Amino acid sequence: MAKKGARDIALDVLNRVEEHQSYSNLELRHVLDREELRAADAGLVTELVYGTIQRRLTLDTALARFIQGKKVQTWVKNLLRLSLYQIRYLDRIPDRAVVHEAVEIAKRRGHQGISAMVNGVLRNVLRQPDLWDQLAVGDPIKQLSIAESHPEWLVRRWAGQYGLEQTRLILESNNRQPRTSVRVNRLKLSREELLAKLAEQFPSVAPSAVSPDGLLLDGGHAAGTEWFRQGYFSIQDESSMLVAPALAVEPGMKVLDACAAPGGKTTHIAELMQDRGKLIASDVHPHKRDLIAQNARRLGLTVVEPIVSDALHLGEKGLGSFDRILLDAPCTGFGVIRRKPDLKWNKTPEDVNAIAQLQYRLLEHVAELLMPGGLLVYSTCTIEPKENEDIVRRFVAEHPEFELDLALIDDLPDAVSEKAVTGEGFVQLLPHHFESDGFFIARLKRKN
Repeated sequence: MAKKGARDIALDVLNRVEEHQSYSNLELRHVLDREELRAADAGLVTELVYGTIQRRLTLDTALARFIQGKKVQTWVKNLLRLSLYQIRYLDRIPDRAVVHEAVEIAKRRGHQGISAMVNGVLRNVLRQPDLWDQLAVGDPIKQLSIAESHPEWLVRRWAGQYGLEQTRLILESNNRQPRTSVRVNRLKLSREELLAKLAEQFPSVAPSAVSPDGLLLDGGHAAGTEWFRQGYFSIQDESSMLVAPALAVEPGMKVLDACAAPGGKTTHIAELMQDRGKLIASDVHPHKRDLIAQNARRLGLTVVEPIVSDALHLGEKGLGSFDRILLDAPCTGFGVIRRKPDLKWNKTPEDVNAIAQLQYRLLEHVAELLMPGGLLVYSTCTIEPKENEDIVRRFVAEHPEFELDLALIDDLPDAVSEKAVTGEGFVQLLPHHFESDGFFIARLKRKN
């Protein structure tokens, strides 16, 4: 059997994501691990899958003009979306090659009638180069929703919270490729020393403005290097690198990371503790305990003690109280849409309400384990206020023994303070601030 090409493989992934309601990143990883692809082909498959899902609303709005209500099989619709994505958003692939490849795939998977329909739709699109400028119609919210391919309810919600122009910047940023960033393990070398090493393979490597521990790379496979295996660095988004410093840990402290997997923030905390003290890293999923332990071993950290527990039941474990607690709460993930584009299509307003209720319960339970005078950091990778500032404001209102710690600003880089600090003991990074993940960080102090 002939080996499948990049577009065929991308189409398989898109079909599985839609038919099984599965996550694109997991389906993609499974396929890339199984297929023996050249780096260029693996890159094209990745771009086609993420790009097609990212721009789905825009592509479907265009397709609707040519399909006009006809019932189309899932794989045919995905083939048309995949092809339109290349025509509209990729410059390096000639349009005639896109059409030819789509027609050949349609012939192999379907019959003459389907291939003729695919050919007709794509050629009609090419005959109307102004099509893309005519898609966004309706009120400004609807236009923005179609032009930047985000669900209308979400755009309407964000426009009410952040304003129309700020929302536009968020959506545009969500549609850009995420950057690769790494965090130096200062127990082994300085950021400058790591930068010098990485520059041998990644000439564009540069310091991060968001985190003093971060370096930015222009793609490449950093996790495949010997330096990664030796524990010189971790792969982590720049925004995530702000969470561990917000805890203001010191060597010898007793610290709890209540929702720890996969362990990126856990290991950062351990590094800042200079691997001295006690760091309980809890997660509800047993298989992720091993992942946390593996990360700690690779980085040469001994202070991390992974355990399996639902964070709602940590108080029953006899763990005692802690100097510092991190609750990196489960959330809708609206700050990481550029990495997981499925999220924006799968989540609903009801999901926001449900997760906010869980987040508040988690915060109430883990806060009981904090010593007087201790600090608790509540963080999420979402930009939804209902999951962020609403949670911490309600918490301090209902728990007068806690207060939002305004001194958080002292533990943040100046660049972050200038853009994201609210002056209320929490920060909200939006995706376009630094082209990093959208992230929320609040610091709560238990009064003596």
